[in-house]
Amino acid sequence: MLAKASEELEKEIKETQEEKARILSENVPPLQHQGLSLQELQQLCIKLHKQIDVVDEERYNIEEKVKKNEMDIESLNIKIIELRGKFKRPNLKRVRISADAMLKALLGSTHKVSIDLRANLKSVKKEDEKEKAVEVTDWRKNIEAMSGMEGRKKKFDTSNA
Repeated sequence: MLAKASEELEKEIKETQEEKARILSENVPPLQHQGLSLQELQQLCIKLHKQIDVVDEERYNIEEKVKKNEMDIESLNIKIIELRGKFKRPNLKRVRISADAMLKALLGSTHKVSIDLRANLKSVKKEDEKEKAVEVTDWRKNIEAMSGMEGRKKKFDTSNA
C-alpha cells in the first residue's frame, strides 16, 4: 500500500513538472539575446520589466482573492459553530391518545381496529385484601404482650419454631 502511494506521489510530481514546463513554453518564448546591440538589449530589458510588473499584479490580485475567500470561509465556520451551540432542543409535550386513535394514525384511516387493553390485565381478588385486614391486629396489645421478660421469651421461642 505504501509502495502504491509512493508511486502515485512520484506520478503526481512528474505531471506537475510537465504542466509547469508546458505553461512556461506557452507564455514565455525562449530568450534570444545573441547578436543584439546595446540599444536593443535595453529595449528587451524594458519589455521584460513590463511583463514582470503585469505578472506581479496578477499574482497580487490572486493572493488577495484567496485571502478574502479564506476569511469568508473562516467567518462562516465560526457562524456554524455558534449556531450549533445556541440551538436548544425543545421540551417534548406528552400527548394523550387512545390506543384506537394511535393504531388509526399508524395504520391509516381505512383500517379500523379496536383493541381492549384491559382484557389482558390481571384481575385482583377482593378476598385477598380482606384476609390481610384480618391478620392486622391492634399493635398496642402486641407491645404490651411482648414487653418485659415474658415478651422477650415469647419472641425468642417463636423465632426458633
